[in-house]
Amino acid sequence: MRAWTLASRPAGLPNDSNFAMIEAPDAPLGPNEFRVANSWLSVDPYMRGRMNDAKSYADPFMLGEPMTGGAVGTVTESNNADFPVGAKVLHMAGWRDSAVFGGDKTPPAGMPPVKLPDLGVPDQHWLSIIGMPGGTAWFGLLKVAEAKAGEVIFVSAAAGAVGSTVTQIAKAKGMKVIGSAGGAEKCAWVKELGADAVIDYKSGKVLPQLMAALKDMGESGIDVYFDNVGGEHFDAALATSNEWARFAICGMIDVYNDFKAQPMQYLPMIIGKRIMIKGFLYPDFYAQVPEFNADMAGLIQSGAVKGRETVKDGLEKTPEAFIGLFSGENTGKMLVKL
Repeated sequence: MRAWTLASRPAGLPNDSNFAMIEAPDAPLGPNEFRVANSWLSVDPYMRGRMNDAKSYADPFMLGEPMTGGAVGTVTESNNADFPVGAKVLHMAGWRDSAVFGGDKTPPAGMPPVKLPDLGVPDQHWLSIIGMPGGTAWFGLLKVAEAKAGEVIFVSAAAGAVGSTVTQIAKAKGMKVIGSAGGAEKCAWVKELGADAVIDYKSGKVLPQLMAALKDMGESGIDVYFDNVGGEHFDAALATSNEWARFAICGMIDVYNDFKAQPMQYLPMIIGKRIMIKGFLYPDFYAQVPEFNADMAGLIQSGAVKGRETVKDGLEKTPEAFIGLFSGENTGKMLVKL
């Protein structure tokens, strides 16, 4: 087994020196154990928080120990009848080329491996539109924000893994969408996904562009804000909210590396407009995953939701893929293919 470890804790944006590759011999399987050869690895912004030695909703990565994250692979050896050779598995032992599960082993991140059902989707989609990013989008939009047909949704990082899925789900459910993305190419893609308006945060301040988009659409404000970024986007959403607006706070990548002060000029809007702001995590909705799977499978099969990935080839590229998230290198989901 080859695996990436955290060699040192980053100060600010991680770099190559913070990571080190280790090798370990493959031990024989014990009772009820099975071995998975990984084919796809996920890198996600939340992993940056786990690189700090600080209490959070997820335990920090331990220095020198294999890192963890979403992965899909195939069972190559098994003493477990529930996971026969050839079965496809979704699990959290990413950042490596193989892993052993079952028996008395504690699953990585406390999340047991899952044998994938045959829903007719490509394997990598289980790490994107029908995996954690897709579920995060679906639960945040429909369960946390309780968005409804006809409402105006503002989505930050709309060209990212979660934001692009939010955009497509919202349009499929009859909502109006304003997406924010960085650069002309990404903005054009978000428009292709069906967004009613797109703003380019790299071309100017967010608030004036958001106000102009609302005016062009004939709308007075936003009903739902799906936040992946924080910072200026969050403040602009406050400034343009309708009464009783709901904010689903998924991530704030704008502050993960430098923890800069947040602009809060429009924070008092929360009171008069009775804005609901709620943070959430994908594991909050484990019990509702079957409902998500059924609905999303239908959306994918109908063509209403399409996946797009930015792929790095080879285990060696995993740190590069992760670091690229913070410069907006990815369109759609960032993945590593083994």
